[in-house]
Amino acid sequence: MVTILKIDFVSDVSCPWCVIGLKALDQALARVSPEITADLHFQPFELNPSMGPEGQDITEHITQKYGISAEQAEANREAIRQRGAALGFTFSGTNASGGGRSRTYNTFDAHRLLHWAETQGEGHQKALKEGLFKTYFTDGESPASHDVLLKLAAEVGLDATRAAEILSSGEYTVDVREREDFYQSQGIHSVPAIIINDKHLISGGQPVEVFEQALRQIAQAAD
Repeated sequence: MVTILKIDFVSDVSCPWCVIGLKALDQALARVSPEITADLHFQPFELNPSMGPEGQDITEHITQKYGISAEQAEANREAIRQRGAALGFTFSGTNASGGGRSRTYNTFDAHRLLHWAETQGEGHQKALKEGLFKTYFTDGESPASHDVLLKLAAEVGLDATRAAEILSSGEYTVDVREREDFYQSQGIHSVPAIIINDKHLISGGQPVEVFEQALRQIAQAAD
């Protein structure tokens, strides 16, 4: 018998720990397959909702936001790079805690596109999410750039013309804001937050083994 678990992955595309969390979750799901499978949905969360379109230098942003030194920020980046490498993901240079040519950006339009991608059939939303992570953290491109977003949409098989219409309008703004507000009202104030079957919360970029154990326990209880 196959157990299907509903998984809401609340995250931001500019969050390095969200990359680590998703990679670890994917590997855990591979370990528990085919007995356990996931109905996976990516939910929006903005780390910096008031960030302007020009973005901000990542070291400046991190040191100001968290009250740490540039040296501490670099140590954190190195730890993230190592965790990513162990999971098969490349964080390039200073992008390990930011991205986009060492800058951090507003990600709201990316979330609008992800919301639409969820309606376009199985696999499109995840492919776009993974593409956004690589584009930002590995390639150093801005997830706020409409050109970047349209290129990614086409690469994952989405209708680029329709994507352009969405980005040039306010479509899905209300939907994304409502989802953001909902998860914040549920006490989600940091990401990644992985919610299984609407009631089990796993916070942070946990190791593969932690996700695997949780998936097995929750599936057993569901059965």
